[in-house]
This record gives sequence, structure tokens and C-alpha cells, in this order.
Amino acid sequence: MISLQSNEFMNPKISDYVISSEKVAHVQLGNSLEHALLVLTKSGYSAVPVLDARFQIHGLISSSMITESIFGLERIEFEKLGEKKVEDAMAVNFPRLLFTDRFEKALDLLIDHSFLCVVDKEGYFEGIFTRSALLKELRSYIHKNNE
Repeated sequence: MISLQSNEFMNPKISDYVISSEKVAHVQLGNSLEHALLVLTKSGYSAVPVLDARFQIHGLISSSMITESIFGLERIEFEKLGEKKVEDAMAVNFPRLLFTDRFEKALDLLIDHSFLCVVDKEGYFEGIFTRSALLKELRSYIHKNNE
């Protein structure tokens, strides 16, 4: 049985596990859905952040959001990929983390999300905190405490 009673697992800083914004694929407001689909496909990510020119975060976009936005009544309207913009299809309600948030908050949110966007107090995108990073930390903690 895993014991987290020492609270050691819940104490790490969020900042220690963030993938820097410079290393994260993203799209910008005003980009076409075609561009966003190319970024998603090339990066292999399920979703990417949507930023403005000042690196403030405005949403998330995924392939399924793009596909849904071009569904017509009778067919998928592929020609709209170049016409529609990212802001027409992006999700604006999504969880965010601050560097000052507790590790436990990330644990709770990562149950339903593969990554979380980390922002500063003004909403500037700092990077992402992934479920993978959390699981690696848990694995390390378990191995360390089972020795």
C-alpha cells in the first residue's frame, strides 16, 4: 500500500515540473483552423494553447474542436479550414495553474486533463504541467520509499 502520510509527495514546487513555454507548441489568435490542425498534427499533441502576440493565454484548441467546427448538415466542410479562425473553435474554459499552486491541485486537475497550462498572475503563459511529469514524480517517490 502506498503511504503519502509524510506529505513529502505533495510538497514539490509546480515550477520544478513545468515545460517552458518556449518548448511548447502553440497557435495564436487569428491563425486559421488549417494552421492549427497542421500544428496539432506535426506536434502530435492532443491540444495546444492559444496565445495572443504578448503570450497571454486565451484558450485551448484540439483536433476534435476543429473537426466539430467544420461539420455541415450534409458533410464535413473542409474548405472552411482556411476561412475560420482559431478563436471560432477554441475552448475558453479550461483549468490553469499558477507557480504558487499546490502540487495537490495539479494532481486533482490532471485526473481529467493530460496537461495543464501554467500562467502568471496576469495570465501570461509560462508553460505546461503534464500528467506524465506527475506520474514520473509519483514513480520516483514510490521507488525511493520502497528501498
